[in-house]
Amino acid sequence: MPYVARRLLLALVVPLVIGYLPLRAQTYQVLYDFTTSSVGVFPSAGLTMDRAGNLYGTTLQSGNGGAGGVFRLTRSGSGWVFTPLYAFTGGVDGGNPTARVIFGPNGTLYGTTTSGGSSHGCYGGPCGVVFNLRPGRCAVGSCPWVETVLYSFNGGNDGAFPHSEVVFDRAGDIFGTTYSGGQGGVGTVYKLIPSQGGWSESVIYNFGGNSGGSPQSGVILDSNENLYGTTQQGFGYNYGTVYELTPSGAGWSENTLYSFLEGDDGGQPIGGLLFDTAGNLYGTTSFGGSGGGGTVFELSHSGSGWAFNLLQSFPGYQQLATGPHASLTMDSAGNLYGTTYGEEGGPNYGTVFELSPTSSGWVPTVLHYFDGFDGQLPISNVIFDASGNMYGTASQGAGYGAVWEITPERDQLRVDQGRPPLIRGARNLSRVAIDR
Repeated sequence: MPYVARRLLLALVVPLVIGYLPLRAQTYQVLYDFTTSSVGVFPSAGLTMDRAGNLYGTTLQSGNGGAGGVFRLTRSGSGWVFTPLYAFTGGVDGGNPTARVIFGPNGTLYGTTTSGGSSHGCYGGPCGVVFNLRPGRCAVGSCPWVETVLYSFNGGNDGAFPHSEVVFDRAGDIFGTTYSGGQGGVGTVYKLIPSQGGWSESVIYNFGGNSGGSPQSGVILDSNENLYGTTQQGFGYNYGTVYELTPSGAGWSENTLYSFLEGDDGGQPIGGLLFDTAGNLYGTTSFGGSGGGGTVFELSHSGSGWAFNLLQSFPGYQQLATGPHASLTMDSAGNLYGTTYGEEGGPNYGTVFELSPTSSGWVPTVLHYFDGFDGQLPISNVIFDASGNMYGTASQGAGYGAVWEITPERDQLRVDQGRPPLIRGARNLSRVAIDR
């Protein structure tokens, strides 16, 4: 299964020592516990919020042996109502999504699955799809949402096993990555273009050789629509890269901005990137660093290149990538937020953390320690609502995963009341995070 494959690809880290980060008081609550029912289990991606404050997410599997699904949580009084929107069959419609869904320019949901599709070119099985979900039309009551497969990967030069969410450019074209396939066999960056009522796919870059490989995260766009992302593998020391793709003539030119050494800088970035307003890039690594449990880093412009700045090293456990597995989120004050994966079986089940910039460096704070009962092993980013409340998922624990909320004390709010926090990053990702 994709989940097992993802776990097996994690690299070695050294033992973790918990408790060196301060813990700030706030209210944590589980909004929804996933069970073994057909609604799905193991939410292995982040959430998306619409203007009304409804939450949308995906599950990796279904409790009845199915292939996961897409769900919505709607606030109702003091609680939340869970609604399954679509259940994947693992057939031509796709299955086992490991990325969140996002809202496209037309207000409907778009996403990827790591399995399923119409092709059987990957180890004798299907290779994943890009899909669209839109509300069904009913005269009375609510209807199941309707899925359209935009593209099925065949595992050849077009790529295979997309783990990442998609992103739109200004023209309405879709960009994303595949974990494997392509001419180098270690992944691609692809583009989907609307064509005669459907979509046509083109590979704009093949990983391999000196360019890294096996990207689990997607890409973001700058104001000139250059693409930026990370690869889990790299060249030389093979611990991952940060790359840029720039339109060049009829194709795209790749520039490796940084190659990880698995030293104090970290290794194997699984999560993606975000921009601040000055054009600096921020990201995470899943292991390495001085504590062995991954890092948070910044890449800033330096002359004609980029300078690597280490912001935080996390403690970690040997043989598990206990560090961050997802992209960061930045609020309007420039604070960074994310999750660490933790260790399956404890005693560290993962954290939600904040990094605050000061004149003497970045100050880390743990906002929540997962205990295994309220969730564990978070591999998602976090999002905020207009009141400064934070939302995310835990891939296991509290049943078979959870959707959670953290509400800060009133004097700890990082945003002006009535105004959503600035979630910086690619233009599309900023809009998608809290907008529909």
